[in-house]
Amino acid sequence: MTPLQLDMAIQFIILIGILLTAYLTITYKDLLSAALASAGMSLLLSLEFYMLHAPDVAIAEAAVGAGVATAIIVYGISKTSRWEEV
Repeated sequence: MTPLQLDMAIQFIILIGILLTAYLTITYKDLLSAALASAGMSLLLSLEFYMLHAPDVAIAEAAVGAGVATAIIVYGISKTSRWEEV
C-alpha cells in the first residue's frame, strides 16, 4: 500500500466517522448524548481539515465547534429538560 493510498484510506475512515456521528446527533432522543455526538463530529472534522493541510481551520474548528459550542449547548440543556419530547 502506497502512502497516498494509506492517506486516502484514513480520510475515508474519518469521513465514515463524520457521517456516523452526524446521524447519531440527529437520531438521539437524549439531548446530552446528541451534544456529545456533535462534539465528536466536530473533532473528526477538525482532524480531516488537518489532514487536508489546513491547520488553522482545524484549530478553529476544534476550539469553537468542539469546545465553546458544546459547552454552551450543554449549559442550555442543563437549564431545560434533558430528553426530547415527542
